[in-house]
Parts: sequence; C-alpha cells; structure tokens
Amino acid sequence: MAETWLVAALWMGLALLASYLSIRTAISVAMVEIFVGVLAGNLLHLQPTSWVNFLAGLGSVLLTFLAGAEIEPEALRKHWKPALAIGFVSFLAPFLGAMAFAKFVLHWSPDASKIAGIALSTTSVAVVYAVMVETGLNKMDIGKLILAACFVTDLGTVLALGILFANYNIWLALFIAAIAIAMVVSPKIVKTFLSRFEGHVSEPEIKLLLLLIFALGGLAAKANSEAVLPAYLLGLVCAGAFAHHRETMHHIRVTTFALLTPFYFLKAGALVQATAVFKSLGIIALLLIVKMITKLIGVYPLAKIFRMDTRTGAYTTLLMSTGLTFGTISALFGLTRGYITQEQYSTLVTVVIGSAIIPTLIAQSFFRPKVTALSSVQAEDEALAINEHKGGK
Repeated sequence: MAETWLVAALWMGLALLASYLSIRTAISVAMVEIFVGVLAGNLLHLQPTSWVNFLAGLGSVLLTFLAGAEIEPEALRKHWKPALAIGFVSFLAPFLGAMAFAKFVLHWSPDASKIAGIALSTTSVAVVYAVMVETGLNKMDIGKLILAACFVTDLGTVLALGILFANYNIWLALFIAAIAIAMVVSPKIVKTFLSRFEGHVSEPEIKLLLLLIFALGGLAAKANSEAVLPAYLLGLVCAGAFAHHRETMHHIRVTTFALLTPFYFLKAGALVQATAVFKSLGIIALLLIVKMITKLIGVYPLAKIFRMDTRTGAYTTLLMSTGLTFGTISALFGLTRGYITQEQYSTLVTVVIGSAIIPTLIAQSFFRPKVTALSSVQAEDEALAINEHKGGK
C-alpha cells in the first residue's frame, strides 16, 4: 500500500513540475507533460501501473468529451458550409496520404499504416484555441470558422478510429444502438439535471455524465472500439446545454486537467523510447512533411474557394496542420492494442509533437492575419450577402 502512495506521489510530482514549466515558458501544459514523461520514462524508467492506466484512459476520454462540449453551436451553424468542407478534407487528405506513405514507402503493416493515417489526420483544438485567444481571433468570424473546422476534422479522426478497428459482431450492434439512443436522449436528460441540480455539493449532474461515459465506454471496449468515440459524440450533442451552464463545465475541466490528463500525457511521453526517436529521425521528418503537404493540398484550395485572401488561407492551412491530443490518443490506442510497435509509437508521437510546434510557429511568425484587414473582409462578405438577399427579392 505504501508503495502505491509513493508511486502516486512521483507521478503527481512530475505533473506539478510540468505545470510549473508550462506557466514559466507559456507552452501548452499537455506538450510539457509529454516532454516530462519522455524524460522520466527514459531516465527514471517510469512505468505505468494498472491504476495509472485507468486514470490515464479516463483522462483521455474526459478530455475528448470536453473537446466536443466546447464547440459553439451558433458558430457551427453560421459557418457550417466552410467548416464542414475544410474540416472534412483536413481529415481525409492526411489520413489517406500518411496511410499510403506508411504502407508503400515505410512498408508498415496494414493496421500500423491505418494508425499512422489516423494519428496524423488530426488537428489540435487545444493548440488552435490557445492561438485564437492569444491573437484575439476567437472573437472574429475567421477564428470561429477555424475552430469549427477543427471539430469536424477531429470528429473524422475519432470516427475512423472507432470504425476501422471495431469487431463487427453483436457487441458492435449494441454499441451503435446505445450511441444512437444516447445522442437523442442525453441532451434532454443532461439539461434537466443541470437545471435542477447545478450548484449542489454532490454534483449529481457530473455523476450522470460519468455514468453515461462509463457505460458507453464499456460497450465501446466490448466492440473493440475506443471510448473516446462515444465521449466526443456525447460532448457534441450536449454542447448546447452546457453553453448555459459554464459553472459545471468549469468543474469538469478543473477535475480533468488537475487530476486526470497529467496521467495520460505523462504516460504517453513515458512510452516514447529516446533511442527509437534518434534512430528514426529521417522517418519522423518525412512523416511530418507528408502531413503538412497533404493538409496544404487539401485545405488551401478550399480556403480560396471560400474567398479567403492568400495570407488568411495560408494561416488557416497551417493551423489545421497542427496536432496533439487526438494524435497521441490514436498512437497510444495502436500501441496498447498491438497494432504498432514501440518504435513506431515513438515515431508517431514525435511527429505529432512536431506538428503542434512547427506549423504554429510558421503561422504566427509569417501569416498572422491583421484584425483590421479581417474586419474589412467580413464587412465585404456581409455587404455581399445583403446584395444577394436583395437580388433574390
């Protein structure tokens, strides 16, 4: 028993160190936790225990739920055409490109190639949201459009992860039926619980959410799918209800980021082998290039079709090229299920981390849109919409 407490103290001490470094360096805490996990795994030989695996898994599931619940329904409705088009192509192009590159150039197995395609198809909502807030673009239409497109991309990633590796049997049928029922019923039930019980010390509305997430996650595991799929969908359908209950969202966010996600990101880093990374530097660079080129080929032409100027189109493309949370979730899923090797996992996670840093730095340094210029573009769009409306009459 004493050993369990000491192991817990070590993991939480590493989480505290990561939080401190994140605050001092202004780098995403998730990214710092992965780096600290890499160091601890290779220098201290940090190894996840069974209870660490559970907490880490719960952290990834709740983080995925929050990603879905954070979407602004109004922004998605307003920008649904460009968000759907850009988000879908932002998923599909790198998924197909990275999967083909892994299979035909790197000669990875079919399952490992699928994991590579899924892991590199993502866009990091966390990174993009932080950039939007920092630049003030989150209050403007272009920022809301990019964030909405990120959610579409990650939905494609989560669906691909759930569909491609599922067992097609009775459990999958039950799983699909349960998701369908939950997506229809849960928003009403959650809204009722939030209206009646929000503010109570026992937090029954949060316990209801955990019950739904645990039940759907258990069915996902039975179907050989991933619990992040129902969690993401549950967050999406409940986003409207949570938009008016920010206190509960704050409580879920605090619990998730203070207690659970540190175990997930530290574990993700601890499983990275430094020797494998150095051995595969060439492959890492090539995979990162594949991800960025396929994102460019897919996203930039659509940005021009939706009347973005060159600077804004390049900025949008680069931010859609970022990756972090869902990339590591996909790679860890592949490793724990035996679809990829430890070396392949280390390669993919390093590429994912690189995609969180390099495109962001290029976008912020060379293509950051000017707020005044964006305002004029929005004004032109609104004027055009008014003229089209008058013409229709």
